[in-house]
Parts: sequence; C-alpha cells; structure tokens
Amino acid sequence: MLDAALSSYGAQVVLAISSDENHPPENIIDGKTETFWISTGMFPQEFIIRFPDNMNIITVSIHSYNIKRMRIEKGTSEDADKFEAVADTEFEQTEGSLQANDISVSYISKI
Repeated sequence: MLDAALSSYGAQVVLAISSDENHPPENIIDGKTETFWISTGMFPQEFIIRFPDNMNIITVSIHSYNIKRMRIEKGTSEDADKFEAVADTEFEQTEGSLQANDISVSYISKI
C-alpha cells in the first residue's frame, strides 16, 4: 500500500503550531523511524499535511508518546480554513511507552 503522506510523494507539512528546532514538523512525513516531531507548546497541538493530489485515505497510522486524543480533519480549500472531522479517537495511555495506532478513515480529499 502506498504511504501517500511521505515527502517523497509530494506531501508537505504546511502548518505546525509548535516545534523543537532539533525535531521539526517535516520529520512527520520523512518516512524515517529514527526521526520525529516534538511539540513545545500548550495543548492542543495541530499540524496540517497537504497532499499534491486528491487522495483516498483509508488508514492513518500514528506512532507517538503521551497522546491522549487525536482528531483527524479533512479540508479541500486551498486556504486551509474550513475542515470537517473524519475521525476522533482516544488513545490508550502507555506510561511513556510507544503508542502505535491505526485510525480508520475513509474519504477523498485534497489537503
């Protein structure tokens, strides 16, 4: 299955609320397991990934630490100003261990 949310396929992080200079938001989509994004601000955190073309997204895989809740939204506006929720899930708390979650969504979107 194609991982369309990789920078090598043209995906871009166009917004991140906060980040650490050593762990920038671009790490979200670089495909490397040894890199990651760290947010440094208050909650909630937010980032936007833009795809180069319309995508039929079935599953979003998230590997994280200390995430309580994730909401996934889609947007089709070039201005990225209107979004619609497509998934909202609570994560199991793992006390500092890796959280690996596959979130089922099904929509066609240009984000």
